[in-house]
Amino acid sequence: MTDEHAKNHEFLVVVNDEEQYSVWFADRDLPPGWRAEGTRGTREDCLAHIDRVWTDMRPRSVREHLAAHRG
Repeated sequence: MTDEHAKNHEFLVVVNDEEQYSVWFADRDLPPGWRAEGTRGTREDCLAHIDRVWTDMRPRSVREHLAAHRG
């Protein structure tokens, strides 16, 4: 996607069941398995939000498995 194309769209931050984040066009149906996280804005704003909140890149299932087998 070109920067000019991205400037003309509003985006959503979306998250899946594994707590992985992405951006999605606000005017399009969400892909299966993803839900809106609540943040909406420019692509840059959404990516900045993801940088702040997605601090552990491991999928939720991996984090839970490792936590259950510590010890």
